[in-house]
Amino acid sequence: MLTFTTIKEVKDNLGLWCKGLRKSEKLTQKQLAEELALSPLTISKLENGENPTIETLLKVLQYFNEMDAFNQYVKQRMERVNTNESLY
Repeated sequence: MLTFTTIKEVKDNLGLWCKGLRKSEKLTQKQLAEELALSPLTISKLENGENPTIETLLKVLQYFNEMDAFNQYVKQRMERVNTNESLY
């Protein structure tokens, strides 16, 4: 049986990750929004997987010092593509 990951599932997981990061620092959505010069609605939508922009996601990851880890993951995937290694 074939299984695959949906876009919705990835957006939901990104939102849960960001929500977990925020809660681990005991911040409200409003507090995080203020720190990032975003609206609380933007943070809420990100955490609920409702079409977050890459810009919003990256701002949150940068705030929580997760940008480097995320960038390293992307670089590793790029290396696999560049060496024609299978992604599967």
